[in-house]
Amino acid sequence: MDQNRNNMESLIVSDMEPFTFTLEQQDDYAFLIRFDTPDAAPLLSDEPAPLGRGAGPNPSRLLAAAVANCLSASLLFALRKFKNRPEPIRASVTTRLGRNAAKRLRVEGMEVDIQLGRPGTEMEHLERVLAQFEDFCVVTQSVRQGFEVNVRVRDGEGRLLAG
Repeated sequence: MDQNRNNMESLIVSDMEPFTFTLEQQDDYAFLIRFDTPDAAPLLSDEPAPLGRGAGPNPSRLLAAAVANCLSASLLFALRKFKNRPEPIRASVTTRLGRNAAKRLRVEGMEVDIQLGRPGTEMEHLERVLAQFEDFCVVTQSVRQGFEVNVRVRDGEGRLLAG
């Protein structure tokens, strides 16, 4: 078994483990996100004015970034699997927001445009890659299907208030 296959198998096993990271309120609607990845720098998220100050991306933008990033990485992996060198890859994502029946703001859809750094004519097995790379994007497929989110709320003394 070659090294690339070993790396992929270990990635699959490690990705099956649940992960936990923390968010800590900094100011009004600004939260510092500390990821569980040892070398990852903390990230500040914030709501735009008038709620926050727009000091960082808000949750809708983080979701859109996650979708675009996952799709780009999935495409890169699929292309490299066939020894292609598509770099640099660039993606842009447009997110549509709207109101649901209860007048609550929701993400209604996203459009992701991915541009390869090299001509498609230089890519081996391109049709095969394009037909299946989206199926391997964990975030995009999860968002498309929807999933359960359980919520618990505790007070300052740790007592469960909801959930």
